[in-house]
Amino acid sequence: MSSLEGIIRFFQSGGVFMYPLMFILALGTAIVVERVMILMRSRVDPIALWRKLSSNLSSKKFDEALKACSGPHFNKPLHHVMKTGIQGMQMARSREEIQGMTDEAVMEVMPRLEARLHYLPNLANVATLVGLLGTIMGLIDAFTAVGAADPAQKAALLAKGISLAMNTTAFGLVVAIPLMLIYTFLQAWTNRSIDRLDEYALKLLNFSGASVTVEGGGSKPSRETSGNAVESDTREKWRVTPGTSTEGMGHAQ
Repeated sequence: MSSLEGIIRFFQSGGVFMYPLMFILALGTAIVVERVMILMRSRVDPIALWRKLSSNLSSKKFDEALKACSGPHFNKPLHHVMKTGIQGMQMARSREEIQGMTDEAVMEVMPRLEARLHYLPNLANVATLVGLLGTIMGLIDAFTAVGAADPAQKAALLAKGISLAMNTTAFGLVVAIPLMLIYTFLQAWTNRSIDRLDEYALKLLNFSGASVTVEGGGSKPSRETSGNAVESDTREKWRVTPGTSTEGMGHAQ
């Protein structure tokens, strides 16, 4: 109970600047909770998902691969990117077209991961500035009151002004420091999620490129085709041109 009374007394002695600091704290807390929930819902086991997708894609089971990325429980960013790339492979698009589709899918989900995160450092800076403003105003009030007050009241008024100045500064830092630390953690978490999207989009792109090479561009010419080419070259070599007699050819031989 004494600690609660101390908090109330600390808040009351801070003056009017404690209320905007409380609002900043509440707003920052709401953003942190919302970001943590979004990032936790976006979590997925990428290794297990890729193992399942690569197995289906190797067997050209595009429908099964799409089912692994579809449904109400598979609406996460990585599922969206993989689903978009698989649809491009199913439509037999080129590597460049599939890359464009996956890049667009990554750009579509990035705002969902980064939304409102940039507010946290701004709120921390504002909290620090509000605390500094409270400090300045408290000192101004303290010295103004001391200059115009009776000698018996100067000590009390000076103590009140200094208390206002110190409490607003302290509370501003109490709000700003955790917000900055949490922002650093959430920013790193978000960057890891985006890097994972890029990594597995590239895996899918390389997989699709290897599949296209095996199916189309990497085949060797058949023996029949090679034989026809040799025969055609031979005929071209011994073709009789206009004005050339067969007798001359015989002498040449």
